[in-house]
Amino acid sequence: MIKTPVNGMRDILPKEMELRNYVLKLIRDTYRSFGFTEMETPAVESIENLTGKQGGENEKLIFKIMKRGEKLRIEDAKTENNLADSGLRYDLTVPLSRYFANHEAELPKPFKALQIGPVWRADRPQKGRFRQFYQCDIDILGESTNLAEIELILATTTVLSLLGFKKVDIRINDRRLLKAMAAYSGVSEDLYDEVFIALDKLDKIGEEGVAKELLSLGIPEESVGKYLDLFRVTSGKTGTEALSALQETLGDKADPEIVRNLSEIFDVVNASKTNEFDLTFDPTLVRGMGYYTGPIFEIGVPEFGSSVGGGGRYDEMVGRFIGKNTPACGFSIGFERILVILSENGFTIPGEQTKTAILLEKGLSAEKRIEALKEAAELRKAGKNVLVVQMAKNKKFQKEQLQEAGYGEFREVYERALQ
Repeated sequence: MIKTPVNGMRDILPKEMELRNYVLKLIRDTYRSFGFTEMETPAVESIENLTGKQGGENEKLIFKIMKRGEKLRIEDAKTENNLADSGLRYDLTVPLSRYFANHEAELPKPFKALQIGPVWRADRPQKGRFRQFYQCDIDILGESTNLAEIELILATTTVLSLLGFKKVDIRINDRRLLKAMAAYSGVSEDLYDEVFIALDKLDKIGEEGVAKELLSLGIPEESVGKYLDLFRVTSGKTGTEALSALQETLGDKADPEIVRNLSEIFDVVNASKTNEFDLTFDPTLVRGMGYYTGPIFEIGVPEFGSSVGGGGRYDEMVGRFIGKNTPACGFSIGFERILVILSENGFTIPGEQTKTAILLEKGLSAEKRIEALKEAAELRKAGKNVLVVQMAKNKKFQKEQLQEAGYGEFREVYERALQ
């Protein structure tokens, strides 16, 4: 038997579990204060839903589940998909869209959903990235205006502020602007996805690397130069100034309504926010999911080398289930990455209750044990966490271990009073 977890999975020790539960409660309570209601979907989804060319690169990372019983016919299988009929969800957005399509008549409009749960991706494990990890999503379905984006940004930044993150940067873009920029540069529409994949690597391979990848796609050198020059148009400008400069350059290639919508999000969020964070326009922001149709956003914090969350508008996802598009927008927090930052920064749970340990001498009479258990019950009624445990031979080491676990008060019970 192998005692270590499967690669990319991990065991969670009690101390970390306490932090996880604290952060999850804070997230739930904060999002509920914004009117979001919690719901849940199964861990397993039909393989057709997970491979609908909406999840970008994540569709290559699905943990597929083989068919069972008579349905599993290995001898007739021609491809891997002939063997699988379901898989573990790789995010919470696809399951939510299916959930809404299935229960639309029973849900309020708009539906402000809060969903927290594990997802699975067969990714390469690294710092803050695991093959099983929690996502904390808030989504608004049925709201076509930018009130959805505004509320999602305000709610998410409130959570991060309560967790002590002081320098939060929310970067925002619009998938339709990305397409307009490619069209302005003379890029063929059938190459848009490949262009965006290359652009998404800008922070890793630099402008020269992106140019090389674009040229390898057969895009003329003139178009590549024109495309990359667009990102210099917004350099040194912020928010609405950058948007205006980009719109002026793109001319009729960009719908003015797209820029007006983003500008309004900037103005309303900056005027309404109650905690400190930066909202910046980033024309290089792509987001890998194929289901995004409008504004997209990503969270950056200096304490972590990459983003710790993101989201966007996906107005066409529900329509893939019911044939009728439904306005939808969501924001997901990278829960595991946030925990890594909190742990590395020595985060302590505020107002954490002192825990009491009652140590029982070995060989105590039933009467003494009953007295100790009654005392523990009274302390619990008073709101304290109490552990009743046998006293170890090395009492000093036992107390040190209990102190590391958060126990600050000790009560030792002996058969006879110590002289």
